[in-house]
Amino acid sequence: MLLHLPTSVSEVQQHAAEGALPIGGATLVWATFQRDGFPERAMSLRNLPEANVLGPETLGSAVVLHRIDDRVPEVLRRAASTIGTGAVRRAATVGGNIVGSTLRCLLPAAQVLNARATVLDAAGVYETDLTELLAKRPTLLSLTWQPPLASGYFKEDAEPGGPPPFVIATAVHADSAGTRQLRVAVRDGYEFLTANTAYDAGVEEVLQAVEGTDIGALSADARDLVRHQITDVLSRAADQ
Repeated sequence: MLLHLPTSVSEVQQHAAEGALPIGGATLVWATFQRDGFPERAMSLRNLPEANVLGPETLGSAVVLHRIDDRVPEVLRRAASTIGTGAVRRAATVGGNIVGSTLRCLLPAAQVLNARATVLDAAGVYETDLTELLAKRPTLLSLTWQPPLASGYFKEDAEPGGPPPFVIATAVHADSAGTRQLRVAVRDGYEFLTANTAYDAGVEEVLQAVEGTDIGALSADARDLVRHQITDVLSRAADQ
């Protein structure tokens, strides 16, 4: 297998046109390669500046999980810190987790941040939403978002190798007019559920609005966990 390490977007385009497969940190694909055979060409973005950004409003696809710190919102930092073992987090990348994984542990955090994806395909670099990113799977360069007033993350304990643990991500944003928006994302098994509601009333009204979405069909125990997370993030956002 020939591994390319492009240092510019044009090189990424060239290698992709030649059939190079993006491999992220290779933590997910290595076993598949050993079983099914290695591709002729692969490509890592670890030397691409655009894929290594890390700050309050942006996160590159080649950033390894253990580098994600308090420069990013709490919901992203806590999500990254719970993925796999320390050895996995030192190798696994943001892009590999969101695009290359069925678990997509970072996806709920990205959803509640209303993140946009900067991607690359044969036509060039452009920005898109997470839905198109997962449907069309162009090469992910980075994620961007507006910093939230407050955010939170909960992940149930789970046995290694078992079913995906239940995850809740929350965030509260304020627009230029001061209107506040609550976003909630849940991973239940391999299913991802989201809810968005304006936070211009009391906490109970917000909870009822979320209950009226697909999240309201979860089990009673799961809904109790969601209510607790929402109440907590709204309380912290009220102090901002």
